[in-house]
Amino acid sequence: MRALIIPCLLAISCMASTSVRSEPQVPFFPDSQYQPDVATVQQVLGYPLGQRISDPAAIARYFEQLAADHPERIKLVPYAESWQSRPLFYAVIGSPEHIAELDRIEADMRKLADPRTLSNRDARQLMQQLPASVWIASTLHGNEISPADAALALAYHLLADQSERTQSILNNTLVYIDPLQNPDGHHRFVSRYYATVGLTHSADRLSAEHNEPWPNGRTNHYLFDMNRDWISLTQPEIRGRVQALQQMYPLIFVDSHEMGGDMGYYFSPEAEPYNPHIGTQQREALNWIGQNNAHWFDALGYDYFTREIFDAFYPGYGASWPLYYGSIAMTYEMASARGHQFRKRDGDILTFADSVQQNFVAFKATLETASQRGPELLERFYQYRANAIEQGQKGSVRSYIFPATRDRAGHQKLMGTLTQHGIEVGQSTQAFTACGTRYDAGAYVINAAQPSYHLIRTLLDDTVPMDADFIARQEERRANNLRDQIYDVTAWSLPLMYNLDVMPCNRNVSVSTAPVGPDTILAGQVNQAEAGFGFIVPWGDMAAARFMSEALQLGLRLKSSDLPFTHQNGTRYPAGSLILSHSDNPEQLAATVQQLAVQTGAHIDGIDSSWVLDGPNFGSMNVKTLHQPNIAMLWDEPTNPLSAGSARFVIEQGINYPVTAIRPAQLRTADLSHYQVLILPATARGNYQQALGQAGQANMRHFVERGGVLITLGNATEWLIQGETPLLNSKREFKVNEHNGNNADEKPRVSGRVIADMAEYQQLLVPQEADPDWVPGFLARTSVDQNHWLTAGIAPTLTSLYVGNQVYQPLSINHGRNVVTFKGADELLAGGFVWDENRQQIAHKPLLMVQPLGRGQVIAFTQEPNFRAYVDGMHLLYINAIFRGTAHANPLR
Repeated sequence: MRALIIPCLLAISCMASTSVRSEPQVPFFPDSQYQPDVATVQQVLGYPLGQRISDPAAIARYFEQLAADHPERIKLVPYAESWQSRPLFYAVIGSPEHIAELDRIEADMRKLADPRTLSNRDARQLMQQLPASVWIASTLHGNEISPADAALALAYHLLADQSERTQSILNNTLVYIDPLQNPDGHHRFVSRYYATVGLTHSADRLSAEHNEPWPNGRTNHYLFDMNRDWISLTQPEIRGRVQALQQMYPLIFVDSHEMGGDMGYYFSPEAEPYNPHIGTQQREALNWIGQNNAHWFDALGYDYFTREIFDAFYPGYGASWPLYYGSIAMTYEMASARGHQFRKRDGDILTFADSVQQNFVAFKATLETASQRGPELLERFYQYRANAIEQGQKGSVRSYIFPATRDRAGHQKLMGTLTQHGIEVGQSTQAFTACGTRYDAGAYVINAAQPSYHLIRTLLDDTVPMDADFIARQEERRANNLRDQIYDVTAWSLPLMYNLDVMPCNRNVSVSTAPVGPDTILAGQVNQAEAGFGFIVPWGDMAAARFMSEALQLGLRLKSSDLPFTHQNGTRYPAGSLILSHSDNPEQLAATVQQLAVQTGAHIDGIDSSWVLDGPNFGSMNVKTLHQPNIAMLWDEPTNPLSAGSARFVIEQGINYPVTAIRPAQLRTADLSHYQVLILPATARGNYQQALGQAGQANMRHFVERGGVLITLGNATEWLIQGETPLLNSKREFKVNEHNGNNADEKPRVSGRVIADMAEYQQLLVPQEADPDWVPGFLARTSVDQNHWLTAGIAPTLTSLYVGNQVYQPLSINHGRNVVTFKGADELLAGGFVWDENRQQIAHKPLLMVQPLGRGQVIAFTQEPNFRAYVDGMHLLYINAIFRGTAHANPLR
C-alpha cells in the first residue's frame, strides 16, 4: 500500500496566517505519512477537521468507526453515563501487541501501584516490561470546544500516520483518549451556537455567537463546574472517570481546556503555589513536558506561556487529582474562538481550526515525551507510592480515627467517597484505645501507611499550607490594590466540610476492622417493626431527611418536635425528630416504614406509647406537622448557574424531592400561591434588582406575608436589604477602616498630618467606604443557636465555607434571629487562609438569619450552604430551612 505523503516543505506553509485567512491543515505534524485506509473525519462525519464543531453524537460516531475498522489498534471503553443519559467512554490506542495484552498491562500497572505487594525485584521487572501511558482528557467544560475535536485529530493521526516518530510512540506508549468529558454541556453549547449563526460566521465578540445564553455550556446538566468536583465526587461523570483511572494509573494526565480568546496557549509548569504533596520529581517531570511542548510550538510558530494564572494547589481539578496517586498531571489551556472565528483585541482572527491544530500539537508533543521518558516516569510513579507508604509509617500523622458517635449517614457517605478515591478505610469491630483516647466499636480507622498517603493528607488535614513566601507576595499585592494570585479556595478538608470529628494520631492503629466499600448509602433498619403507637425517626442526618422526603411524597403524616425529648424507652431524641403514629397514617404504615428505612438508610425506632419523660408531648404546640411543600427556585439571568445548580442538586439528588425552576420574567407578576417555598440562589453579578424590579419585590413580599418561605443563598441576601421597606432588616458592612469619617468631602484642602511609617501610608491608600477584601475561600467555624427550630438536629458548632466579601450586620432581636453566627476571631479559622482584617471583621457576624414577615418567613444564608454541593455538614440546615420553615409558617388556607 502506497503511503500518502503530506506535501509540506516548510512548516509555516501549512499553518494559518493571521493576515491570510486560509485555514490550517488539521492535523499537521512534520514528516507525517498518512495511510489512506484510516477513515478521516470528513469521510465519516462529512466535514474536514476544524471546519465544524463536532457534537457529542458525531464524536462518538467517529470513534466507533475507527474502532470497527481497526480493532487490533484501538479499543473503546465505556465508563459512565451523564445525567442526560449520554455515554462517556475513552479510547485506548497502541500497537497491536499492547492492545492484545491490554488487560494484563493494566493489571500489572495496578500491581506496581501497590509496593506493599511487590518485592523490589518484581517491581523492577514490571517497570522493564510496562509501556508508558498517557491520558488525554478533553472538554470538561462543554463550551471549551477545540479539545474534543483535537481528540479526533489525535486518534486519526495515531492510527493513520506511519512516520517513525509516531510508530515509536505507539511501540512505547499506550494512549488513552477521553474525547468528551462533559457531553451534556457540550451538546448545549453546540446546539445553541449553530442556532445563532447567520449567512456567515461572525468574529465579533459582541455577536450572539460569542455570547451564550444562560446557563452557557460550561457546566453539566446540574450546572456543576466539574473541574472542582474531583475531591467530592458528586457527579457521575467524575465518579466514573476516577474509577477508570484506577484501572490503569496513567503516568501522564492532560486535562485540556480553553480560556479567553486573547490569551494564546498555556501548558506546564504551573503557577505557584504548589500543593506540598506534589513531589519534586513530579515538578521536574512537568518541566520535561513543558520544554518539549515549547520545542514544537517554537518550530511551528505558536505562542505559549507557562507559570502564570493556573496553579497546582487545589486538589479538585482534573489536572490535580492524578498527581496524588503519582501521575504527572497538568492543565492545557488554548485561547478559545468560542465558535468558528474570533477577532482578538490586536485585530488578529483566531479560528476554530487554529485551536484544534494547536491542541493536537500539544498532545502529540506530550506523547513524545512519554515515549522517550517512559522508564523514568515508571520509576517515579513507583517511588512516589513507595515513599507514601514510608511517610505514612514514620510521619507525624500515621492514622485518622472517626469516632462516628453522631451523623451515621454523613460518616457512611464520607467513608464511601474515600473508598472510591482508592483509600483503604476500615470500621472497627471492637472497642480500642489509640493516642490516649478510648473508641467504641464502629469507629472508622484510616491508617496512613498506604500508597494513597498523599491523597489522604490532602483530603483529611484541616489545612494544606501555602508557601509562606507566596503569601507574603500576596499581602504585598493587596497593599498596592492589586488582585491576589490565589486561584481557588484555600481549604477543602472533607471532615470539616462534613462537620465530622476526626482524630489524627501519631501511631498506626492496630485493631480488628471490616473493610468499608464504596457505597455512600447503606440500608437502614427499624427497631421494633410492629410498634403499637408508631415510629420515631431521630433527626440529625441526611438519611432522616431522605426518609422525610419519601414519606411526605407518599402522603404519610409526619410530626416534628421543635425541642429534644426523652421517650419512656429511655432514648433521648434530638430536636427535629420525626413522629409517625398509626392513628394518623394508612393501615400498612409498618411495612411502608420498613421499606423506606431500607431505601433511605434511616434508623427508626418503633414505640408502643407516646409517653415522654421530659420535653414536649406529641400533642404540644412545640410539635409541628410537616407539610409537602411545592418548591420554586429562581432560574436564569442573573442567577449564578453554579449556585442554582448545586441548590437544586442537594434537594433533588440529596433527598429525591422535586424543584420547579421559574424565570424572573414570570416571577415578577406570577401567582405564587401554588408554592410554599421560593429559593433565590446567588447571583453571578449585580443583584436581582434589575431582573425583578419593584414588581418582583412586591410580589415576593406578598408571597411571604401570605405564609410563604423565602430563602436566599449567598449574595442574593443583598437584594433582601434594599429599598425603603426591605424584606430583611440587616445591612452590609464596608471594610473596617480606622480613618472612616476623616474624609475631606468636597474641600480642596485638608489639615496636615505626619505619616509615621509605611503601614500608616498604606492605610491612607484604602478607600474610606470600600468593600472588604475578597476572600478566595476558607473554612470557618460557626456557633449554632440550639434553641431555635431552624437548627433542629444541627451540632453546636458548624463549619461553613466562606468565599467573597459580603459581611452583614446582625439582626436586632425585635426583627428576627441570628441563628448561626461566625465564631470569634480567635476561633473562626478552621482551615485554609484568610486575610487577618477579614478574620477580625467576620467574627460574630451572621451566617444564617430568619425574620418573620406576616404569616411567612424570610430565611437568609449569607454564605452558600450548597457550595459545590460538597459542604455536606450544611445540607441538613438547608433542608431545615425548607421543610421546618414551612412547618413554622402559617399560610392562608
